[in-house]
Amino acid sequence: SVVTVLLPNSVCKDRRSGLILTIPLCTEQTSMEELSSTLDYLLGIPSDKCKARGFTVIVDGRKSQWNIVKTVVLMLQNVIPAEVSLVCVVKPDEFWDKKVTHFCFWKEKDRLGFEVILVSANKLTRYIEPCQLTDEFGGSLVYDHMDWVNKRLVFEKFTKESTSLLDELVVINESEKSNQLDKERPPDCNFLPSFDPETVLQTGHELLSELQQRRFNGSEGGGGAWSPMDDELLAQPQVMKLLDSLREQYTKYQEVCRQRSKRSQLEEIQTKVMQVVNWLEGPGTEQLRTQWGIGDSIRASQALQQKHEEIESQHSEWFAVYVELNQQIAALLSAGDEEDLVELKGLQQQLSDVCYRQASQLESRQNVLQSAHEFHSTAQDLSQQLDGLLGMLCADVAPADGAAIQQTLKHLEEKLKSVEGALAGLREKGQVLMDQMSNQTSWSYGKDVPIENKENIDHIQGVMEDMQLRKQRCEDMVDVRRLKMLQMVQLFKCEEDASQAVEWLGELLDALLKTHIRLGDDSLETKVLLEKHKKFVDVAQSTYDYGRQLLQATVVLCQSLRCTTRSSGDTLPRLNRVWKQFTVTSEERVHRLEMACSFHTAAEKVDQGNLSAEVEQETYEEVEMVGKALLDRLTVPVIFPDGSEQYFGSPGDMASSAEHIRDKMKLVEDRKLTLHEEDEEEEDIEFCILSFPCCFLFIIPPSGF
Repeated sequence: SVVTVLLPNSVCKDRRSGLILTIPLCTEQTSMEELSSTLDYLLGIPSDKCKARGFTVIVDGRKSQWNIVKTVVLMLQNVIPAEVSLVCVVKPDEFWDKKVTHFCFWKEKDRLGFEVILVSANKLTRYIEPCQLTDEFGGSLVYDHMDWVNKRLVFEKFTKESTSLLDELVVINESEKSNQLDKERPPDCNFLPSFDPETVLQTGHELLSELQQRRFNGSEGGGGAWSPMDDELLAQPQVMKLLDSLREQYTKYQEVCRQRSKRSQLEEIQTKVMQVVNWLEGPGTEQLRTQWGIGDSIRASQALQQKHEEIESQHSEWFAVYVELNQQIAALLSAGDEEDLVELKGLQQQLSDVCYRQASQLESRQNVLQSAHEFHSTAQDLSQQLDGLLGMLCADVAPADGAAIQQTLKHLEEKLKSVEGALAGLREKGQVLMDQMSNQTSWSYGKDVPIENKENIDHIQGVMEDMQLRKQRCEDMVDVRRLKMLQMVQLFKCEEDASQAVEWLGELLDALLKTHIRLGDDSLETKVLLEKHKKFVDVAQSTYDYGRQLLQATVVLCQSLRCTTRSSGDTLPRLNRVWKQFTVTSEERVHRLEMACSFHTAAEKVDQGNLSAEVEQETYEEVEMVGKALLDRLTVPVIFPDGSEQYFGSPGDMASSAEHIRDKMKLVEDRKLTLHEEDEEEEDIEFCILSFPCCFLFIIPPSGF
């Protein structure tokens, strides 16, 4: 607008306490129609009490023409003649002097109804206090006209919207009240307010806060004092009254909305509950009723599980609806009216009963299918174990040795034990499955109906009986195989022990030839060696007899096992050959010890003396003869029956024994010569004594020598 009008506040008064109205004019053409409308608008803002004190109008004509100023002043007579007390026309310096002479406003006071004065801007303070004037007139009043216009627009917008909203809320609340009295009347749920109550209330609170801040906190921009204008003082009670009325009606409207929402939510819940119940008791129950088999294999049970998962997936969608509905019902129960509690609890109970019952049947069916899968899996594993065990039992047994047989027998026992454990597990799982099926029921037409499972139970029992028969046949075959394998173990053991006996006998022969070479230093030691040799021979005899017995047992076991391909082999010939060699060697050893004993006995007789000359001569001859024979025997090897030869000990050992015999023969020979010389001396002494008896003088030396 070309004309900007300022309506100061109630404190901004002239010297007569009237309100001040400022009309700034510009150089452009001023629309009197717009100015008149603006004045009418502004005059409608103050209260009648304020209007009664009159107005002081400041017409700022410093930037306008005289004819425009005059037109404005005359227009004030038509618009607000009764309210105007004084019109101050602010003139430019020395510009209108001639114009004023043609029109004196003071002479027209009676006709105009108010006083008009021309005054310079710097002299305006003669009529109005400086604190009541803005800075453009030399005053100190701080005023922002655009801020006032913006706040005024907000106020008028709030007033218009709140008034319209109040009318609409009253109509809605009264309509809802009528609907509650007449419950058969359908509610009009489509009637909604034109404005958002929350937004209007927020605008009102912000406006009221701004008005109160202007009143209590002073100017926002600093500077001179700022006091609320009359229109703002009048706006505060009006805004507060509108806010109170709006809050009251909005609270009622919120309750109306809550009741509407509750009714709508309750109806929606009822509809959804019946949808869930009808589906679960209808198609859902029918799906479970047609699924009662357990299959006859792992693949069949897996197919049934997959089908059941599809059924569970369909049920899960409805169970999700149930969870959502249950939460909604719980929320309504916690905040609902007493009249709705019974209905809500009934819906909740009905929905929970149906859903829990259906979930229980789904879980029961799932448990049955899981147990059936485990049963078929165990049955398949057991069947494979029985097939493997039967394959082992039907295969030919050709072990390399007793250790291999023991390992095979251990593996066979482990297989049988594993089969027994698997069969026990199959019985346990089968019993669990039959118990679950016996307790399985179906909900039909409001009551539990037992499911016929005779075919499934017969199948389970048939599988367990078949596995039991197969296991029994395998056990019988295992017993036979175990006996045969134990006999084979004995056969290998006898053969092994017989070979060991041959080795032992060979070791005894080797020890006899290499270590049994001593002939003794005297007759007593030689006799001891003879006794030891007899015991040594007894050990060898026992070893030979043990080997013969083992070989005889081997023959018997081969006949029992019908093992024609196995026999004693070369063990018996080797045993007989070694035994013959041992026998020949032992006899040779005995002959040598006996000759040594005779040699030492004769030599000892010579050493003892006290023999008659004849006996002594025979003894000497015997020592010499036996000694030479023994020396000759030591040089002769042992000749075995197969023609092979073997010497006792090493050549050095034999040379040592021969040397010992020769030394002893030499001692005997020396003894013989010594005795012969002594005999000759004695004969000479006797002859001298007999020939010269007085010629001998015995001299006895003193005792100290």
